[in-house]
Amino acid sequence: MKQTIWRKLAAPLAALYGGIVAIRHLLYDEHVLPTYTPHIPTICVGNLAVGGTGKTPMVEYLIRLLQEHGYSVGVLSRGYKRRTKGLRFATGNATADTIGDEAMQIHRKFPDVLVAVCESRIKGIKIIQKMHKRPDVIILDDAYQHRAINCGLTILLTAFDNLYVSDHLMPLGTLRDIPYRATKANIVVVSKCPESLQPIDKRVVDNSLKLATFQRLYFSRVHYGDVSIPGVPLLLTGIAQPEYIIRHVQGIQPQAELLTFPDHHRFSPLDVKNILQRAERCDCIVTTEKDMQRILQTDLLERCSKPVIVLPIHISVDKEDHSFDEDVLAYVRESIHKFQESQTVTI
Repeated sequence: MKQTIWRKLAAPLAALYGGIVAIRHLLYDEHVLPTYTPHIPTICVGNLAVGGTGKTPMVEYLIRLLQEHGYSVGVLSRGYKRRTKGLRFATGNATADTIGDEAMQIHRKFPDVLVAVCESRIKGIKIIQKMHKRPDVIILDDAYQHRAINCGLTILLTAFDNLYVSDHLMPLGTLRDIPYRATKANIVVVSKCPESLQPIDKRVVDNSLKLATFQRLYFSRVHYGDVSIPGVPLLLTGIAQPEYIIRHVQGIQPQAELLTFPDHHRFSPLDVKNILQRAERCDCIVTTEKDMQRILQTDLLERCSKPVIVLPIHISVDKEDHSFDEDVLAYVRESIHKFQESQTVTI
């Protein structure tokens, strides 16, 4: 009964929201609102839903791929939930408060990568392009809705258990953008696929998404690091859709205690007190890389008598008839070649 009432209330709000979003896209499509095309290869990683599709692991995958092939990489995001404004670069004294937890996670894992945050992606890109040692490629994290920039390669993520074609606009569902916008992606990656995924399952998804002929479809899986978890852990998370890591940890230790907070939650002194009290009943605390960036902003590690274990995460992309890696690398090679040719013609 309550669900039915909620749907009746949420449906018109979702329709109103969708209308506003559609008008915004129309203004960009008709060139009423201006757009900027960078002079450097740009890869956009984004989604249509609100969080939980694995954007940061995909960014890390791309960093590793590009670095393995000799390219220098820059990452630009808005730095969600940071306490600063304007353009900021990740430096030795950067924290989750100054650049955001996701940017800080990338900076700690890839210290040789240029990591920057800025509300205006255009401003950030223009400044990076003028740097003496500018990167070969810029990855724009969570920029699918940032229409002011024309990205060269766009990668759209959608979670296997919540495909955008089965979802609804907010507040009825989790979509923050209109489903038809998926047609603007060069590559669609179905993320967080189960290990048991079969070819028939992929065909069902392919038929459901109805992608255009120019779009590539791939399937990715989440892998957690092989970390020893002693005894009964307290799983501490402040991420979107923690169900995946909960299943993983409970698969190792069914008696694991759970303490979940909203995505990007900033732990307060009261939170720390609560966490420490809960941890006394457990043998250790297990948390995510992203949460650890915010934990480091507290005194929890100094006060906790139990080991705090960070569970690393990475993804793999299934091999299809074509290669995700080669699609990305081909775009970068061709873009760099075109830019070099244009520079030669200008000279």
